[in-house]
Amino acid sequence: MKQLTYMTRGTCSKSIDITLDDSNIVTSVSFVGGCNGNLQGISKLVTGMKAEDAIEKLEGIRCGYKSTSCPDQLAQALKQMTAD
Repeated sequence: MKQLTYMTRGTCSKSIDITLDDSNIVTSVSFVGGCNGNLQGISKLVTGMKAEDAIEKLEGIRCGYKSTSCPDQLAQALKQMTAD
């Protein structure tokens, strides 16, 4: 099992707590700060998903004029977790 508290950059959320099982399946995601309802929805959607699939779907999403978003930051955190 892998756990990470990822400090986000460029988003309203401040951090993301993530747990992956030994097969890189997302078992839990919790955002601190940000748009609560939307981030709860994203967390539920990616739970049970392979980290690689979540990265593919979320990486590159932008929030308005920003160069990133909370989903993109989640993808970056997952990339960090699976880089080993």
